Amino acid sequence: MQDAERSKADDPASSELKMLLDVVARAIVDEPGEVDILVVHSGSTVVLELTVARGDVGKVIGRGGAMAGALRTILCNTATKYNKRAILEIIE
Repeated sequence: MQDAERSKADDPASSELKMLLDVVARAIVDEPGEVDILVVHSGSTVVLELTVARGDVGKVIGRGGAMAGALRTILCNTATKYNKRAILEIIE
């Protein structure tokens, strides 16, 4: 992503997506203080980079990727409301 712009969250879509992911991620991990989310913009796409404690990565991904898939579905549906596309990247 050469044209990507890294930020904390400066538009309504990014703010809402980040807040939503933050609340859900903190609820499912054992170490909520280790949850960090970086928002990267690239045109009409918002990439959310989720970092959690090493021991919580499995909880965020879930069995067979079910939890990660559910998180992506929620984020994509929320982004659609703003005519944006959301991508979740789980950083290990």
